[in-house]
Amino acid sequence: MGKCDGRCTLLVICSLQLVAALQRQVFDFLGYQWAPILANFLHIMAVILGMFGTVQFRFRYLIFYAVWLVLWVGWNSFIICFYLEVGNLSQDRDFLMTFNTSLHRSWWMEHGPGCLVTPVPDSHMAPDDHHVITVSGCLLDYQYIEVLSSAIQILLALFGFVYACYESKVFQDDEDSFDFIGGFDSYGYQPPQKSSHLQLQPLYTAG
Repeated sequence: MGKCDGRCTLLVICSLQLVAALQRQVFDFLGYQWAPILANFLHIMAVILGMFGTVQFRFRYLIFYAVWLVLWVGWNSFIICFYLEVGNLSQDRDFLMTFNTSLHRSWWMEHGPGCLVTPVPDSHMAPDDHHVITVSGCLLDYQYIEVLSSAIQILLALFGFVYACYESKVFQDDEDSFDFIGGFDSYGYQPPQKSSHLQLQPLYTAG
């Protein structure tokens, strides 16, 4: 396979995207982050479709994969802005990640590296069926962990987009130049040619 280099690179990128998305999906499930869970599921399906299109030389699947990566970059850019509270976005006011159905936050908020969680008993700030905690001593705040995760997703998506566009162009060029049943083969079947020379034979007569 002379053209395996680009295809193999794209398959490696898709594999990394799949691993990163599955890892992210697990932690979003633990934090009941419903909006990211839905987005991660769609991303996993799109990556699998991109891998299938790469292996099976499907031009349209690669185009769909590339278009989805553009949307995926936009979604992860929004997550970065959300956790950094850019503009009017606020984690204290908007529960966008849970579709405003619960008060759950990022799983890393309580389980980040070095974090010490201390419950605050009998707090009047706690809604029904919830409790108030204080988190201290974190080596890296959960906002930056989420931002770093989204930045990795954006980086992989950019590489995937470039290689998907390149491979889709290669596949399309191969389809345009494909030789159907030797139609353009100079060594194809040649009909027998009529000879332009007549062979003279001696004629014998009696007498």
